[in-house]
Amino acid sequence: MVSGQYEFGAYRLDAQGRMLFREGARVALPPKVAELLVALVQAAGTVVTREHLLERLWPDTVVEEGSLTSHISLLRKTLGRDSNGGEFIETLSKRGYRFVAHVTLAESEAPESVVSRVMLVVLPFENFTTGDKYDYFSDGLTEEMITEIARLSPERLGVIARTSAMQFKSTTKSIGQIGHELGISHVLEGSVRRAGERVRITAQLIRVSDESHLWAQSYERALDDVLEVQAEVAQAVAREVQVKLSPRDARRLHPEKKRSIKPQAYEAYLRGRHFWYRRTEEGMRKSIECFQAALQHDPSFAAAYDGISDAHTMLACRGMTPALDSFHKAKAAARQAVRIEPDLGEGYASLAHVRLHDWDWVGIENDFKRAVELDPGYAIAHYWYAEYLMAMGRTGEAVRRVEHSLVLDPLNSVINASVGMIRYLAHDYDGALVALRRGLEIDPTHYVSHLRVGLVCLQKKLPNEAVAAMLQAVTHSGGSTEALVGLAQAYAVVGDSQTMKRIVQELGEGRRPYVSPYNVARLYGAVDDKQRALEWLERAYEEHNPDLIELTREPSFASLRSDAKFRELAARIGWNSVAAAR
Repeated sequence: MVSGQYEFGAYRLDAQGRMLFREGARVALPPKVAELLVALVQAAGTVVTREHLLERLWPDTVVEEGSLTSHISLLRKTLGRDSNGGEFIETLSKRGYRFVAHVTLAESEAPESVVSRVMLVVLPFENFTTGDKYDYFSDGLTEEMITEIARLSPERLGVIARTSAMQFKSTTKSIGQIGHELGISHVLEGSVRRAGERVRITAQLIRVSDESHLWAQSYERALDDVLEVQAEVAQAVAREVQVKLSPRDARRLHPEKKRSIKPQAYEAYLRGRHFWYRRTEEGMRKSIECFQAALQHDPSFAAAYDGISDAHTMLACRGMTPALDSFHKAKAAARQAVRIEPDLGEGYASLAHVRLHDWDWVGIENDFKRAVELDPGYAIAHYWYAEYLMAMGRTGEAVRRVEHSLVLDPLNSVINASVGMIRYLAHDYDGALVALRRGLEIDPTHYVSHLRVGLVCLQKKLPNEAVAAMLQAVTHSGGSTEALVGLAQAYAVVGDSQTMKRIVQELGEGRRPYVSPYNVARLYGAVDDKQRALEWLERAYEEHNPDLIELTREPSFASLRSDAKFRELAARIGWNSVAAAR
């Protein structure tokens, strides 16, 4: 079969776009799982060897065969069974796999849901200003452009998120290669040159299939008119890909509705986001200073308040600042952001996120829904929403929501680690490993991914692999307390209680900075030391530990769930008895 549209059972596969649909609705698939499905469907009825699949999915890369097995497992879970209760994929021992469902080449006129949605990436705008000190400006402009375009029409236009787009900064890859890696149909690229208070921005839209230039434009404006340029580019993209603007979007993008912004405020804001994306304590604190400087120049700059909220929430969630004080500041800033700009999706996402970790449950889902409605392309908001859904025991919804974030940001190691965590909490350990290993392919030094691989391996009864993963986490984190507690947990499960006790003793003697009581409780839960686990959970509650939103789903606490003290603690956090028992 040649590439095109394929049908099998209730599914339709767009091989060129690497998109799967079930009864007209798109099914979220990680990029390599989508590539795996295409390979099997195109060879339906014949055996595809493991060697061929490994080479196709990971060319020029040496990976363990277990990676392929995990991807096959996740694909099987996604497809389920056919109408007769049979599997779609057959395993042939020592040979490979065969797609056994009946596959037909679909009619060229695919349904509207398949052919009409455009996927676009905004490549990092090139900095043509002398020197690299203005990289923060070109990178920030890229992010703002992504946000503006992603808000247009999510059912007709999907936009790859910032982190995945930034993987192609200064790339030598062709438009075709980028299109294949991201599964997109269009590319927007451009450049920016600063000259005092003036800025020159060029942009061009390219169709991936034939690399033809559909539209190009240059803008030379005062710096305080840069928001107007973003709106004009968004309108041009919508026009060229034939996206009809909603009345609300048309009003929002109208020149009279785009307010000018003071150059000093905008520059300070972009610097703030530049520091925020470093995700370090120093970066968070510097970002707050920049956002506050932006507000000094422009007190009605809603996005700066949103940035302050994100930074304070991140500091608390990483255990860098006292949670209660940080959450209070984060919540106040987020509320101010949406008060100033009621259509700011990022503001509602930040508000919902901090409310989640502050156990402020009443009406919180309305904030999440408002966030993804106003800014459907904001990938991390879908993960935060998935955290809430998981906390509420709505496991299937949580997995679907977090997988959608991966469609938007497939090359983001943080998002892949987040997908892995949600699947871990859903007790889908094979699916978790697929996501985590995919994230490590993107960034082998991402310690959180190694840590979570260790947690998954413990649940899969692979203690030696868990120890190896935790050692990697310790190395790449520079010996973070989170990774060290994870290593102690792995040694405890292996049966090396002496090493476990030594690590815990060193942590308790204050040789290291802050130790999360939640992580220590998870360690004791894993070895079924109920008394110590409950004691450390109580400490976590007293500190208002953000990780307690995972309490009722964390598998290490399975033996505690029938305990009255555990259920009482869950009730204090806000779960009712039904949710706590799930």
